[in-house]
Amino acid sequence: MRLHWHRRDLRVADNAGLAAAAEGGPVVPVFVFDRGVLAHAGPPRVAFMLDALDSLRERYREHGSDLLVRRGDPREVLPDLAAEFGADAVTWGKEVSGLGRERDAAVRRALDDADVARRSVQDALLHDPGSIRTNQGEVYSVFTYFWKKWRDRPKEDPVAPLTSDDLADVADDEPLPSLGDLGFEEPEATVPPAGTSAARELLAAFCADDIYDYDDRRDYPADECTSRLSAHLKFGTIGIREVYDAVAEAKSAVAGTDYDAAEEFESQLAWREFYSHVLWDRPNVVTENFKDYERPIEWNRDPDALQAWKDGETGYPIVDAGMRQLRAEAFVHNRVRMIAASFLTKDLLVDWREGYDWYREKLVDHDTANDVGGWQWAASTGTDAQPYFRVFNPMTQGERYDPSGEYIREHVPELRDIPADAIHEWDELDRGLREMLAPDYPAPIVDHSERRERAIEMFERARGDG
Repeated sequence: MRLHWHRRDLRVADNAGLAAAAEGGPVVPVFVFDRGVLAHAGPPRVAFMLDALDSLRERYREHGSDLLVRRGDPREVLPDLAAEFGADAVTWGKEVSGLGRERDAAVRRALDDADVARRSVQDALLHDPGSIRTNQGEVYSVFTYFWKKWRDRPKEDPVAPLTSDDLADVADDEPLPSLGDLGFEEPEATVPPAGTSAARELLAAFCADDIYDYDDRRDYPADECTSRLSAHLKFGTIGIREVYDAVAEAKSAVAGTDYDAAEEFESQLAWREFYSHVLWDRPNVVTENFKDYERPIEWNRDPDALQAWKDGETGYPIVDAGMRQLRAEAFVHNRVRMIAASFLTKDLLVDWREGYDWYREKLVDHDTANDVGGWQWAASTGTDAQPYFRVFNPMTQGERYDPSGEYIREHVPELRDIPADAIHEWDELDRGLREMLAPDYPAPIVDHSERRERAIEMFERARGDG
């Protein structure tokens, strides 16, 4: 008998860790609420996770087994459970973050002390971190070259699902804890449904239609031409091999521009893995700049501006729409994430770590590797980053990617009744006209042109140019 320790693999299908456990006899599925991990969580993610666990437990019960749920330190819980069930080994999926790898090392030592074998397998990525390297043997820091190798390397097929015979006949009457039990308040956002069924519905709908417009429409937030699978990939309610297979099938069924559009989405799966490989190689990028500057970057300490950004009250409509979508949905469209991140770091000159921490608290799909990678890209401190002298103009971005103002109006009701051209010229309108059109919406809190120049000067000083 073996234990399988679920973490970011909250599913039964296409689960490499479960399959590895089943090689050694009936499997006892386990989930541990670890206080050390929960300390880095936010209410939307915990709510989504609890829903996913409820779905996973129901799936096991349909197979005549159960998901054992415990609260505590896995270094103590797992050896105790192994002794209780006479399990001779524990399996789990590998982690790439520094925190996750430190925890896994501590659990390995505890299991060694208890004379229990252990095996971790790669289950969240298609290619092991460190397996795609430059000709000099280094982990890639430029996506284009990583993507070429990632695309051309063969991918594993989805793992066959377990049967009832693979699972131990166990039962657990302990109910799942509530958000309050775990020390969290109810999220202010509406959190989407979790579980494998919900993930498969999203995947099937996307691959049947929107994937073929992805290349052209993915940057337009009002179009909703995205998969919305990010939270499911974060928590592993669907396997990455299953997702890749569905995308490959959609791509193989078409040609021309439809094929290119599907491949563009496939490249987003590669971006996810690129950032995971970087984090595995450089775990300190969670708190430190990836890119070295000769001098420290002179970030601006401005609590009022930071709060205005968090509240969606900057007076820059596309930025505020994104920040309000974050509060309402625990999600932000990817293009708008980039715009909002650029505004925080280049217009408000606030340290990217402040933005990363806020997204970590509010996003349902927060993933350490992806979010660190995205924030450092926007801040010009990361891998393959936006050059420091290229600064998004939030008004131009809004006009380009939300020309009719549909997305902005949806999330900024103060602007709902004013024409699109006024929305996209908000920073240029005189005070009287702004107050007449939308008296409850703020004027811009900074001048973009002036802040762009300050941002460039700030980075040039950091580079040692001035």
